[in-house]
Parts: sequence; structure tokens; C-alpha cells
Amino acid sequence: MKLLSVIVPCFNEEETVADFYEEFIKNKAFFDSRDLDYEVIYVDDGSKYKTKDEIRKLHERDEKVHMVSFSRNFGKEAAMYAGFQHAKGDYVVTMDVDLQDPPALLPEMFSYIDQGYDSVATRRVTRKGEPPIRSFFARRFYHLINRMSKTEIVDGARDYRLMTRPMVDAILSMKEYNRFTKGIYGWIGFETKWLEFENVERQKGETKWSFWKLFLYALDGIVAFSTVPLGFASVLGILFCIVSFILIVAIVIKTLVLGDPTSGWPSMVCIISLISGVQLLCLGIFGQYLSKTYLEVKDRPIYISKEEF
Repeated sequence: MKLLSVIVPCFNEEETVADFYEEFIKNKAFFDSRDLDYEVIYVDDGSKYKTKDEIRKLHERDEKVHMVSFSRNFGKEAAMYAGFQHAKGDYVVTMDVDLQDPPALLPEMFSYIDQGYDSVATRRVTRKGEPPIRSFFARRFYHLINRMSKTEIVDGARDYRLMTRPMVDAILSMKEYNRFTKGIYGWIGFETKWLEFENVERQKGETKWSFWKLFLYALDGIVAFSTVPLGFASVLGILFCIVSFILIVAIVIKTLVLGDPTSGWPSMVCIISLISGVQLLCLGIFGQYLSKTYLEVKDRPIYISKEEF
């Protein structure tokens, strides 16, 4: 009998933990028909409320339900990595607990695995229910990162993905502290079938992804899988050095020919401010890469587990 490991990251999701399990278990007849066992690994990402209590109740009902509880909030990327480390299955699937990743798609996903695919990934074809401004910036991010990076990151890609064991082992071999799993999936390769579905709105609770958190996550993705910003900063620096030299020559000639050295101070202030702004931008770009290097060099654990069962 083969084993399916289901990784479910959770953060203050006491309202949806049981609902997810009930929806997932509806596939039991399908699992039995394939002679397929399962384990559900809830990764509690430092929840402050009753999420762990709800998971314990499920474990009492079904010993195939497990939990990895962090000592604090380490983020979803760390939670997914912890799930991969604890998964024992021949197949591994990552799913959101809020039911925006429909468990009913699992039979169709397995049909593509049977055809020889290494993974079956899902992507949303609509962003129904999402704020328009958030949808706009999400699309711009995918457009930007695919122009800047050689690693393909599909627009609308969800974390809902069914994988074979060799692919999971490849993910685990990448132990970097600054993780961007969507990029890791593309970098390691393997043959992937994309399954499209319409966006499903969250039924209970509220999303934990604010606009600011998504912005920082996008920034992590760009820094992790592209060095183009460094090249951009270098080109920008050279360009403004040339512009500055031309402006200096123009100012000297104007002063020698026309005199009147006191005029033109507003334009000079504007030029100095512009160049200073570009310098700060370039320093900020360098700082992002340097900070990521600093975190990697410290070699701290990606997460710390407080409780497991």
C-alpha cells in the first residue's frame, strides 16, 4: 500500500481545521480504490489561539492526523519545508487549510500522475473575490519576475501541488534559509502538469496575507531567483555618472560664457536630489542581497519545533 502525505500549514485557523479534514476525508473511497493510505500533517505556524486544540481533537478521532507545532511564527515557507521533512509518503500534496484548494481535485490530479507526470500543480484562472488592486499588483509581479529570472514562475500558481517522492527529495536538498517555494518548484525542473480552476473564496476566517506581507514575499522571490536588480543598479550608476559629467561641463561652459554664477541653484538642487535618490536606490538593492547573504551565512534553522505527534 502506497502512502499520500498531505501538508497543511496553519496559522490561527481554528475555524477551518476541522472543515478541511471533513472535506479531505470525502476522498476516502477513492483512496481505497487505489489501495492508497494517507497521513495529514498539520503544521501549526505558531498560532496564538485554539488551532492546536482543534488538531488534537482530530488526532484523537484519527491517528493518521499529525501535527508539527512551531515555537513561534516562522512563516508559511518554513511551514511547508517542515511538512516536506516530516512527510513519509510516496506522494506528497501541499494544501491550504482554508479550502481555497479544493480536495475534490485530488482524483483528477492522480490521473495525471498515472500518466507519468512528476507533479500536478494548480493555477487560478480567475481572481474572483480578491481586491482589484491586489490582483493588479499580483499580475505585475509575475510579469516582472518572469522577465528578470530564468526560472519560470506561472501566473496564478497556487501552493496546491501533488508531487512524487523524487521531486520532494529534490526540494529537501535545497536547504536555503530564504525560501521561495514557487521559484524552487521551477528551478528543480521535473515534468509538471498544470491544472486550472476558478478561484474559490474562503468560507471562514480571514486571510493572513496583508498587502505588505505579499509585497515583502514578492521581494524575496525576486532577490532569491534573479540578479537582474544588481545589474540594473550598475547600469543606472553608469548612466547617471555620464549624465552628471555632461551637466558639469554644461554648467562650467555656461558660467564662463554668461557669467552670473548665482543663478541656476534650483536646477542644481533638483539634480543633486535626483542623483542622491538613485544612489540610495542602488544601495537599497545591494542591501537586499547583502541581508539575504547575512541570513544564509548565520546558518540558523529554518524553523524550531515545539511539539510533534
